[in-house]
Order: sequence, then structure tokens, then C-alpha cells
Amino acid sequence: MIVYGADFLVEGASAAARKLGVSEFVIGLTIVGMGTSAPEMVVSFIGALQGKADIAVGNIIGSNIFNTLLILGVSALIFPMTITRGNRRRDIPINFLVILLMAVLGMKHTLGYGPENGLTRIDGAILLCCFVIYIWSCFKFDAKDTVDSDGKQMSTAKAVLFIIAGLAGLIIGGRFFVNSATSIAAMLGISEKFVAITILAGGTSIPELATCVVAAVKKKGQLALGNILGSNVFNVLLILGGSALINPLSFADISLVDLGVVILSAVLVWMSVFTGKKDKLDRFDGTLMILVWLSYLIYLLINL
Repeated sequence: MIVYGADFLVEGASAAARKLGVSEFVIGLTIVGMGTSAPEMVVSFIGALQGKADIAVGNIIGSNIFNTLLILGVSALIFPMTITRGNRRRDIPINFLVILLMAVLGMKHTLGYGPENGLTRIDGAILLCCFVIYIWSCFKFDAKDTVDSDGKQMSTAKAVLFIIAGLAGLIIGGRFFVNSATSIAAMLGISEKFVAITILAGGTSIPELATCVVAAVKKKGQLALGNILGSNVFNVLLILGGSALINPLSFADISLVDLGVVILSAVLVWMSVFTGKKDKLDRFDGTLMILVWLSYLIYLLINL
């Protein structure tokens, strides 16, 4: 379901971009990014409703780390991605600033301006307002500088059907995976935070992984990059913002290492503009990202 869902979604989203006259990057950033983040939204909202901040927060931080370091890393190894002028000046810096905003709002006590670490309902409202502005700006200032403009023509109805069918396959298949993995982890007696940052985060990011790998194989690098940056921003602004509105979220069990790695992941994407082949997320960048992810995973296993 996940593999075929990803294939349908990539084809449908690419066709939709051509029909709407917007770049494939913006389609990846919005429609695909939001769609593939649906599992994270389900898990985090349910966690917030049940008062399980570790699940809600850990799932988002873990998903953003997994999205950037592993998924972008693997995608870059398959097919290096061209970074456009718009990516360099707007999209990549916004991805970094959104993650930095999460850290600043969430670590009030550590930074010395609040009684405890966490997101209040006011913080949630701030994040949601930023999300609305972000989505508006994506379409308002889309430069249509996609490098993936070729492809077969598809009717509007068929493109919509492909997107819906693709998302359904990704979300349902992802839920099967998450439910099974969580049950196994519970039987092994692993902590909720570890489950959220690793198994749940990896499981809910399966749609992004499948979509990006298929997009990379099809040489649609802008769609893959847009999917990851869109998912990361969507995760923080809408999902964490919405979860905090439902129930204030504590960051008590989120370590500085966890936050440091998610910030580092955004820095590495920004660095790819200047390292290796200029303006390309190339195989050197992809290898570096995967090595950082493996190091973080080893750290988590050592500190179970």
C-alpha cells in the first residue's frame, strides 16, 4: 500500500503542478507535504488528547530528524537534488527558523524566561498563525522555478484521483506499520519517549520516505525536497501548534541533544547549498546526513 501509494501520489502531484501552473516544489511543500504528514498529525493529536506530551512532542521532533537526515540523505544518494534560487533564499532558511522557533518556545525554563519547558496554548496559537502566513506566502511568492517540468499530461480528474488514492495508501499502510511497531515496543518494555522518537517517528515518516524515494528515482528532486521541507514545517507549525491548543505540551523529557540534532539537521540542509557541488543536495551531503542520523540512533540506544 505504501509503495503503490507513493507512486500514485508523485504522479498525481506532478500532474497537478502542471495543471495549476505552480512549481512541483510548492505542490510538494503543500499538498504532498501535508498529506504525508497526516500520520504524524493523528499520532500527535491523540497523544495530546490523552495528555501524553512525550508521544506528541517526541513524534514531531523524531519525525523531523528522520525526514531530514535519513529520507533526504537517502534521496540525495539516489539522485542529487538541484537547489533553486527560491529554495536557497526562502524555503531552506524558513525550515531552519521554524525549528529554531519551536526550540525557543519549548525550552523557556532552560533559556531563562519561563517557569518550565513546554508549549502553552498561546504558543500553539502563535505557531498556527505562522502556519497560515507560511501557506499563503508559498503560493503568493512561488517563482515557478521548478527543474522538473517535463512529464506526461494527465486529466484533472485523474490527477486528483491519483493524489487521493496515493494518500490513502500511504496513510493506511503507515498506520498498520505504526500499530504493529508500537505493540512490539510495548511488549519489550521500551519507554514512550524512545518509542515516539524512533519507532513512531520512523513509522509515521514512511509516507515521506516512500514518496521521496519514488520522486528521486523518477528524477523529481524538487518534489522530494518540497515534500520534506513542507512536512517539517507542517509538523511544527500545524501539528505541534494544534496539539498545544488541545493540551499544553511539556518538553520536560526532551533533552538538549534531541533539540540539538533537529536543529543540526536543518543546518545541514542549509550547508548543502555551499558544500560539495554548489546549489545541489548531492551524495556527499546525503552521506553526511545519514552518518549523523546513525550517530543519533546509537546515542538513543545507549541511553535507553
